[in-house]
Amino acid sequence: MKTGFHVSPYALFVLLPVVLAGSLAAQSTPTAKPTDIAGRANSPFSRNEADLPKGPAPRTAQGHPDLSGYWIPSHAPKDKPVGNLGKDLPKYKLPLTPAGAEALKYNVEHTVDPEALCIVGGLPRHNASGLPFQLLQGADHAVFLYWYTTYRLVPFDGRKHSDDPDPSFFGEEIGSWDGDTFVIDSIGFKEKKTWADENANPHSDQQKVVERWTRPDVGHLHLEMVVNDPKFYTEPIHYQRTWLLGKPGDEVHEYSCSEDNVDEPHLGPGPGPIGPDGQRGYEKLAPLPPPPSKDHPAVTTIPD
Repeated sequence: MKTGFHVSPYALFVLLPVVLAGSLAAQSTPTAKPTDIAGRANSPFSRNEADLPKGPAPRTAQGHPDLSGYWIPSHAPKDKPVGNLGKDLPKYKLPLTPAGAEALKYNVEHTVDPEALCIVGGLPRHNASGLPFQLLQGADHAVFLYWYTTYRLVPFDGRKHSDDPDPSFFGEEIGSWDGDTFVIDSIGFKEKKTWADENANPHSDQQKVVERWTRPDVGHLHLEMVVNDPKFYTEPIHYQRTWLLGKPGDEVHEYSCSEDNVDEPHLGPGPGPIGPDGQRGYEKLAPLPPPPSKDHPAVTTIPD
């Protein structure tokens, strides 16, 4: 059903759930459940670690771990800040070359967030995203489905890279198996259309990305990624994070970024505020409105 309601990818990102922590009490004194003032307890973008199924990872008929599932970002301390490619580096600073520093400065001062303009985020940004994704693994291809109504298709049928691949947002991706680890090697990226992460860090057309995906058990999916971009970074960037298996029945849905996009003419350049924790967004999240219903449908106000 068409509602005319649009939320930009950045708005989805800043509305991602936060983990509410209550104080510990004595064992003899029951504790009240913290009030969810932000309305995010039932968000499709959050998952409680304690609710995950237990057991070994499933395997395919070919004997590989089956990575298929709807995967929700972990909000454990080791997986923060979300959206920042330099999350494990001192002060979250990437090792920029002079050309990389100039590219970052240009993005901050002159470039509107490409995803807010409905441009595909690509790699490595989608791997740093705060949004869930769905992974479907076949006999010789895997497909990643994203909350932008976009996807990437990764063959692991033994093929090699092209001599001169056409530049693309996700690059030319070639998959393979290293034991129980699914390895994706990607080259051939566009340079000026996308950011490397949520915080406007750049990448060039010389970028090479290697992803190593593992499923240590049924409830977790882990990524170790190395981004090598000698034009913009003085050394390879190492990035890792974990996702949690979604609830039964969770799946991605249609997301029309460009339809009725009233934000675009009013957006300024750069990523906006980045907190001292290295994460883009706001320190205090406002309470969410109730979800649309038949009696109270979603409404978009379009400026004159």
